Parts: sequence; structure tokens; C-alpha cells
Amino acid sequence: MPQTKHPNSSPQILDRQALAGLAARPLDAHKADFGHVLVVGGDLGTGGAVLLSAEAALRCGAGLVSVATRPEHVAAGLARVPETMWLGVHSANQLMGVLPRASVLVVGPGLGQAAWGRSLLSAVTHARLPQVWDADALNLLAGAPLALPSGSVLTPHPGEAARLLGISTEAVQADRPGAARKLARRYASVCVLKGAGTLVAEPGGRLALCERGHPAMAGAGLGDVLTGVVAALLAQGLEAWPAACLAVWLHARAGERLGRGGRGLAASDLVPVIRELLEEHCPC
Repeated sequence: MPQTKHPNSSPQILDRQALAGLAARPLDAHKADFGHVLVVGGDLGTGGAVLLSAEAALRCGAGLVSVATRPEHVAAGLARVPETMWLGVHSANQLMGVLPRASVLVVGPGLGQAAWGRSLLSAVTHARLPQVWDADALNLLAGAPLALPSGSVLTPHPGEAARLLGISTEAVQADRPGAARKLARRYASVCVLKGAGTLVAEPGGRLALCERGHPAMAGAGLGDVLTGVVAALLAQGLEAWPAACLAVWLHARAGERLGRGGRGLAASDLVPVIRELLEEHCPC
């Protein structure tokens, strides 16, 4: 990919001082004040992905969290996170009742690329809500371009970014800033290009770089946690850019703290540490 030219080519480095925060909650706060995150995904065999996103959204302060997934995953999800609401869906029509109640959507964890996942994705694209797209939602988007609602966030890893741009993964990695900015412009959304040195780009060309993190974070499910964190921050009132920047930093810092323990870091290990870091950054 040719090097992208931009007048502000140097990325902003994400650090605590540069990050936005959530306002302290009033004494009469109510759950309805802090948004309703709906997580859509979890085809057969991948129910853990939506569970991780839902748990992260709950622990990062979303007022309400619902999950629309295969009916086979509902019992396990309720047993693990009983504070969330689970809806077993066989088809997109069953989403119609819950979509109007949501304020932010997470789309893609474990969604799959078969008919079930495609039908759910088609339904949510018509919802005029901020959305966080990850995993198979991005793979399906690469094959059938769709317009994302205003205020949305894409969270591709380099392989997904390559499919969205129609280039090789090596080309993405050779010019990560250019790839992130191009994706943000193409989809008129904030783009989080994951990997070592995660980048956050917005359609106007602004770019931020996260230099934190740890090699122990190279494992399954960590992206699902990140989508839930982004969604929770959106649900509580942050715009897409500050929500993505704060979520990326929290996620990476949690990985650093836990990475000192070495190999075997599980994605779910990050959730309580992210909650602690969020409270340190902006007390409730």
C-alpha cells in the first residue's frame, strides 16, 4: 500500500493525561442513565465470544446488557453472568423486539459467516444506533459493503483489515497508519487497528497510537473483551473517538499488569483489571 499522506502524520500517543473520562455518577443515578448494550453473535460453538463482550460491557458500567445469540448458548450465558439478559434467536425477525430498546450494539463476536450470521447482520445495519463491529461482522462487511450508522467503531485485526481493504496482511502491516486511516475514511467510522502498537483512526485523519500492552495478550478472546469495553463507554455517553482511545488504553494496561504473570493469560482475566483501571482513571 502506498504511504498515506496526511498533514498531521505523527500519531498522538495514548497516555492517561490525554484520555477522556466518564463523569462521576450522581447520587440518584439509575441504570437507565447508562445505556443498554446489545451484543449480537455467537453462532454454534462460539458462544464464549458474546459472553466475553457482554461481561466486559457490564463490568465497565453499562446500565443494561443483553445478548442475542443461538438458543443453545442461553443457559450457559445466564449461569456465568446472571446480571445480563439473554435472547435465543433462530432468525433476524426475533431481533426486532429488542433492537428498539438498545442504545449501543456490539456486532460480530462469534457471529459466523453462514446464513444465520448474515441475516442478523442485515437486521442490525438498519438500526440507527452507534455500533461496534468486530470479527465476522467485518469479514461479512468485506464481502458486501454496508453503510454503518454514525458514531460507530470498527475493531479489525490486520487480517480483517486486509480483507476490508482488498490487500494483503503484509501490506497492512507495512503501513499500519495508512491502513487505519483508509478504513476510517472508507466506512466513516472510528477504526481500531489491533495488534502490537494498536492504532485508533477517525475519518478526518486523526490518529492515536497505543504503546502499552504485553506479549502475553496474544491469545483468543481478548478482542471480544475490547469490543465490550468500547460499547460500555459509548453507552455511558462518550463519543466514538474518546471511547475507542480510552478502551484501547485500558485494555492494553490491563494486559501489562497481568502479563507479568507470563503465559496463559485468559481473556476473561482482563475484565476485573480493566474495571479497576477505569475506576482509577475516572472514579464513580
